[in-house]
Amino acid sequence: MTVAYDGTNYCGWQVQPNGVSIQSTIEHAIAQICHQQIRVTGSGRTDAGVHAIAQVASFSLQSWRASANDLCRALNSKLPSDIAISEVLDAPEDFHAIRDAIGKRYRYQIRIGGVRDAFEYKYRWQVQGPIDVEAMRQATTYLLGKHDFASFQAAGADRKTTVREVRDLVIIDQEGRAGAPSQSRYIAFEIEADGFLYNMVRNIVGTLIEVGRRKQPPSWVKHVLETADRTQAGPTAPPNGLFMVRVDYTAWS
Repeated sequence: MTVAYDGTNYCGWQVQPNGVSIQSTIEHAIAQICHQQIRVTGSGRTDAGVHAIAQVASFSLQSWRASANDLCRALNSKLPSDIAISEVLDAPEDFHAIRDAIGKRYRYQIRIGGVRDAFEYKYRWQVQGPIDVEAMRQATTYLLGKHDFASFQAAGADRKTTVREVRDLVIIDQEGRAGAPSQSRYIAFEIEADGFLYNMVRNIVGTLIEVGRRKQPPSWVKHVLETADRTQAGPTAPPNGLFMVRVDYTAWS
């Protein structure tokens, strides 16, 4: 199942004891349609306020006589307007949304300068300038490849290893909303890797913004990476600018 959602009103993907999650909302919709209590496994546990363009999730039904497309339509009829299922596919019985993923891509959106936009504030981090975008582009080169990204992992998530391979990291100039003040600049970071640590993208963005503000030179990012120490990196960027863009899997026959 491929899911898009606006995470503004949710406590994140994962079921929480106090708060409405994307996972619990989808599971409730499935229960309404299929009369089965099942657990949906998401390919990533996005935090409160984080969005997704194409989150992938897997689940198994004991019985469903209609097609996968029929299930997709039925689920969308039960879900709130800020969650949409774009596709449901029949997968092998052993498919697992987390274990079988071979890569993910995230986007982080920023608006530089101007006053806060009453509509876009949910989807962009408002950063006051000046911001040296070219300096940030230089800094991204130190993060490409396979490294220990312990400096960019937030506390609270134990992983067997903090080594990840960043395959792509670019800064994209974007056009703003029609009628937005001309003094604003819209950019997006897109980062693709074989996997991500807890808050890794937001911590990378917060660190690069320190370079953009000229508080640190681009080469400082290399130093931060080598220390393997979270306290050496920049602050964590807020969740509202982050989108899960894509999850990659090997094809099945």
